[in-house]
Amino acid sequence: MDSRTRSYIKKKFKSYYNNFPLYLPHDFKDREWGFILLDEAFNAFMRRHKSFGSEGELHEYLTSMIPAHCYYSVAYYKYPSAANMSDKEWSGSDLIFDLDADHLPNAPNNYSEMLDNVKVETLRLYDFLIKDFGFSEDDIQIIFSGGRGYHIHITENNIKDLDSNQRREVIDYLSAKGLNLSHLFQHKRFVPELQKDGDDLDLNINSGWRKRLNAYIISYLQDSLDSSNALKVLTRHKGIGERKASMIIDLCKDKKELNKIKEGNFNSLFNIDKNLILSIAEQGIEKIRLNIDEPVTADIKRLIRLPGSLHGGSGLKVIPLTYSQLQDFNPLVDAIVFNETPTLINIQKEQKFELNGMKFDLDVGIQEIPEFAAIYLMCRGVAEHES
Repeated sequence: MDSRTRSYIKKKFKSYYNNFPLYLPHDFKDREWGFILLDEAFNAFMRRHKSFGSEGELHEYLTSMIPAHCYYSVAYYKYPSAANMSDKEWSGSDLIFDLDADHLPNAPNNYSEMLDNVKVETLRLYDFLIKDFGFSEDDIQIIFSGGRGYHIHITENNIKDLDSNQRREVIDYLSAKGLNLSHLFQHKRFVPELQKDGDDLDLNINSGWRKRLNAYIISYLQDSLDSSNALKVLTRHKGIGERKASMIIDLCKDKKELNKIKEGNFNSLFNIDKNLILSIAEQGIEKIRLNIDEPVTADIKRLIRLPGSLHGGSGLKVIPLTYSQLQDFNPLVDAIVFNETPTLINIQKEQKFELNGMKFDLDVGIQEIPEFAAIYLMCRGVAEHES
């Protein structure tokens, strides 16, 4: 980014921060703050160990220093501005989850599609937090990061004292790390020495992974029955030939037996092939498990983006959202803060993207495009401002 472009971006960011709608985290006076300034963004130098005693102090800093990136700590400290971490005296942390589009399996290259994918993953995480962990909607804050994904903040008091290892256990649960399928069954027929005569193969479906895997198995079996290729689908599983597949199809057509399966009793299926349920469940785990940035959640002293601030790498706004707002949220429209004033830029590489409901297909060289799109390209470092 050359000096002319940097000056232009600073002017536009300053104008935004002059009317900045602050979304201060609770107990903000007890948090450490950090900033990467526009003048120093090229080397990502972080100015941290700052604290603010009032909203006015923070606003004055933003409008005078004009940061490219604004962060605050998930941790609470007695002395948040102390230069050494050991001197800050940690007193607890929010529980934070970071979902990044780049970290998802088979992530597409298209930015819009990447954001669609990570939005689905965020909604799935929210479902886990409500149903499996019992958090209320009031405990959960969803944040669009302004870049490639979303953050989820849990501010419930009971989690503030969790250490890093305990927070990793939360991630292990969400990602199914170390999940032992045989332990999900009440009667472990997969461990012969524990088998008793008359035992049924039951899956306790009251909550958690048991409930989720039971729902997946039922859905899988019903989809197989509805498929014209039911035999082909079932025989993909190791040890399942056409004879066994036909027996499974007949079994699942029996309403009484199907109801038993829905209640978590897989004894009849087990009698056909003991490995079938494990095979389907393993497939289910891969589809249900979440992909979350573990180091962010485990780090009790992490700095996280300030809602309402601008992302210096995109020019988009970091936006707090409710669950209902997220469902209809389109970051490439709803996170835009700049206008449509025609702006001249010099594009250094061909660009094809969607923004604010408009499609852009731009060649290298000087182009006139709306201000919001020009700032987006300049922040990404692929264009310079032309006055």
